[in-house]
Amino acid sequence: MTRFALTIEFDGGPFFGLQRQKDGPSVQQSLEEAIHGVTGEEVRVHAAGRTDAGVHALGMRVHADIAKEIAPFRLMEAINAHLRPDPIVVIACETVDDDWHARFSCVERSYLYRILNRRARPTLDRGRVWHVATELDAAAMHEAAQSLVGRHDFTTFRSVHCQSDSPVKTLDRLDVERHGNEVHIHAAARSFLHHQVRSMVGCLSLVGKGQWTAQDLRHALEARDRQALGLNAPPEGLYFVEAAYP
Repeated sequence: MTRFALTIEFDGGPFFGLQRQKDGPSVQQSLEEAIHGVTGEEVRVHAAGRTDAGVHALGMRVHADIAKEIAPFRLMEAINAHLRPDPIVVIACETVDDDWHARFSCVERSYLYRILNRRARPTLDRGRVWHVATELDAAAMHEAAQSLVGRHDFTTFRSVHCQSDSPVKTLDRLDVERHGNEVHIHAAARSFLHHQVRSMVGCLSLVGKGQWTAQDLRHALEARDRQALGLNAPPEGLYFVEAAYP
């Protein structure tokens, strides 16, 4: 039995999320069925993190244990052939030690949130950005975001359906940058609460519009109350970028 680590890219639009769902298609189901098509084995795929319906990935890491003797490159090519026409692709594949785990060995996860900030609606990027027509002050958003960096109780930014044992997390990075008509929010931490990134982005957009001040954002954090949340950003602008390992 060999443990393979795969790096995958996917468009989350057609899926109910990464994890298997009983109500609709998932990225995990498509991957497991593709691996079965290659190896004839019933395998379970373990991922570095979960993503909601509509959330995308540029470099999600997963692993699977496979008995069939096959080179990593051949496995990657064969899985990709079986994945068609689903918008999922394996972009890297390697063998790892048996004690390596895509989720539990991960020491940092990073996300990107894309906001298209112009009057005209998206066409080519429809379903892949959050369209905000009102001009955003990215510098004010970045300044306000720094109050969220560090170790805090993020209850305000946590979904009521979150299954994490504790609302206390350490946020390593939350940067806001403007790139032409887009505003990008970069977030990094060892782990995140359910909806944490989307909730932080939603509140930062209120700062960018001038509806909230940096102090309002701090008060929302300190409230430790989901009712204090200003806005939860939609899923289509969110991308899982990278999982880091020792």
